[in-house]
Amino acid sequence: MIRPIVTSPIALRMPSVDAGPEDAAVGQDLLDTLAAHADSCVGMAANMIGQRKRIIVVSDGGRALLMYNPRIIERANPYRAEEGCLSLPGTRGAERWRRIRVSYLDDAFRPVTRSFTGDTAQIIQHEVDHCDGVLI
Repeated sequence: MIRPIVTSPIALRMPSVDAGPEDAAVGQDLLDTLAAHADSCVGMAANMIGQRKRIIVVSDGGRALLMYNPRIIERANPYRAEEGCLSLPGTRGAERWRRIRVSYLDDAFRPVTRSFTGDTAQIIQHEVDHCDGVLI
């Protein structure tokens, strides 16, 4: 189901709680909502659709990658980026890392640890910030 986008900074600043298999429908709604906004958005966190669950979806080389309970466990090579957000007007600066390692549960709730670089790494960092209640 395509959900409306939350734009309230107060709501977006509330940290998310871990997700479980009972939250699979939220993951699907996130995938559907990202697909509906694919022309202007490359990633989303569940709080952007009104769900305080630690779930993100990112565009990874043209396909949507769903992550439950993502945690960045390693970071390397910091840089400054300019980012926009579907939930907030305009763009803002943010510190990001060129290479990250993330542990998460995949769409079947199996544990995964994977490294990311480039745009995908930046998108994941932005969405993990959302899970933590951090806005750019």
